[in-house]
Amino acid sequence: MPKTEHLAPHGERDSDGVPRGTDGAVAAPSWPRHWPLLLLAAAVLPGVLLLAVGRWADEPAVQAWRTVCLAVTVQALPFLLLGTALSGAINAFVPAHVFNRLLPKRPALAVPVAGAAGVVLPGCECASVPVANSLIGRGVTPAAAFAFLLSAPAVNPIVLTATAVAFPGSPEMVLARLLASLVTAVAMGWLWLALGRTEWLKPAVPHTGHRPGHSRWDEFRRGFQHDFLHAGGFLVVGAMAAATFNVAVPRSALETFAGSPWLSVLFLAGLAIVLAVCSEADAFVAASLTGFSPVARLTFMVVGPMVDVKLIALQAGTFGRAFAIRFSAATTVVAILAAVLIGAVLL
Repeated sequence: MPKTEHLAPHGERDSDGVPRGTDGAVAAPSWPRHWPLLLLAAAVLPGVLLLAVGRWADEPAVQAWRTVCLAVTVQALPFLLLGTALSGAINAFVPAHVFNRLLPKRPALAVPVAGAAGVVLPGCECASVPVANSLIGRGVTPAAAFAFLLSAPAVNPIVLTATAVAFPGSPEMVLARLLASLVTAVAMGWLWLALGRTEWLKPAVPHTGHRPGHSRWDEFRRGFQHDFLHAGGFLVVGAMAAATFNVAVPRSALETFAGSPWLSVLFLAGLAIVLAVCSEADAFVAASLTGFSPVARLTFMVVGPMVDVKLIALQAGTFGRAFAIRFSAATTVVAILAAVLIGAVLL
């Protein structure tokens, strides 16, 4: 009779964790009691899931979602690529002290100059927070740094060109976005001069720009890679959210907001904060919201680059929560008012 191997009491194991019998022999592996059912499930379930997903993907709503998502992403990607490349080049090749030398000494005059600098100095909103922090650390008045923080991602040439492409034949939309964003940035800079307090601002200044002894091209590559991957992720999420919004939200629910001038403006302002779409791409998302008025879509494009969930988090981590809460709330109100007033005149 062959000797039967018995497991030792209490599941004794050797130093390697292998079960051993009472005589020290290695115990034979035990199969689960219902192993045929588990094997059958492993073979059948993946095929069932693939079949269900395939049929679900053929639904008209899913096809419409996929079309909108891909359209927003593909249209915005070239502008995002160019914008992050230029932002990385400025960070790597332009010395930080250049900004300080170009600004007037008087803070009240430095604010509009810093705001206007955003027209010629492109930058993603994700990069504008550390740049503003660096400017403050080098002696630039916070009001001017905050004006540049708001204007750079909102009115740079890449954003304005993307807006013109997203709204073909509507140069008034591009002009309205430029003016409303500039007015908001300058107004917030002056508002900080009048009401801002130093105890709200707790900057932790990181080193930005070129570091002596390091390759500028390597810094450009690293900065471009970080900004593009970071902003690209938000672009895809924003495109998915925009597609979901267009497909999943009933038209009757949209009419509740779209039919009211003020409700539509407030709704798209809140949507811009939640979606957190990169400024190089938000014009294409706004253009897809065809059920809303031009003023409401302008508000979406003015609020988004200045206040969204990722910017609030970046500002809180860089300048402190006390600053982020007050500054974001005030910026939202000023941006909505500027967009409504200028949109009512131009659109």
